[in-house]
Amino acid sequence: MYSVEERELYFQKLVKQLEESDLVEGVVQLGSGVKGYRDEFSDIDLMVCTVEEVEQLKDYVLQCLGEFNVAYMKAKRHSEQVYIIIAILENGLEFNISTLPTAYLNVRSPLWKVLVDKTGIVLKNMNFEHERFSNRQVKYYVTPDIVFEFVYFMRRLNIELKRNNLIYAMKIIEMLQGFILEVQALNENKKLHQFKAYDTLDPSFIRKYLLTYPNETNSENIQESAKKLKALFLEVIEKSDFARPDEKLMCLLEGGVAR
Repeated sequence: MYSVEERELYFQKLVKQLEESDLVEGVVQLGSGVKGYRDEFSDIDLMVCTVEEVEQLKDYVLQCLGEFNVAYMKAKRHSEQVYIIIAILENGLEFNISTLPTAYLNVRSPLWKVLVDKTGIVLKNMNFEHERFSNRQVKYYVTPDIVFEFVYFMRRLNIELKRNNLIYAMKIIEMLQGFILEVQALNENKKLHQFKAYDTLDPSFIRKYLLTYPNETNSENIQESAKKLKALFLEVIEKSDFARPDEKLMCLLEGGVAR
């Protein structure tokens, strides 16, 4: 396991290498590292932009990372002009780096910091994107018609339990739990994009949520989990500004739990 000091050394070394290349226009740090890493397990998240060909930039970043003690490294094509590079070092430290043209810079979180900006265009673009992000009424992707989706899959759960299709029933339980987490995170104004810090949610919600897992994978326990999920969903949407219950859907929900 890497130390906090090792993480900082790798971070500084990589940023220095990136800054020295003519391919690199700018480097932006993302995530918890901007304000101080969440804990010793936090990885390094960066956006690296170029005014040149993004393929060349991707190859250069891979070359830089290859000088570290890499256990595994992969470049995934996110879109035509964007690559996501994941590198896991032998000590467990992980890098998540997106490479993209400068014009494709974006903001999906308040947590960002410009580290390298050779002409001033990176900060200009990031500030512009940040303003657009801040002014959005709904900042993150939200499942469309999430109340309908919850009710619909609760009904599907009822059917699959009657079929004794327990594997699919458990997959539906996970989907229902996901809808609840989404609403609760938004209720608490959490950063929903790639949100994983579920342990920061309200403790009373966490206690109730954990009780929605079935004790055993059988029809009776899954039915009991469904009842708890329904009660918790109704509780979180009551506090929501975007998830509005519909009277007909609520009537359908009352018949959606297997009996």
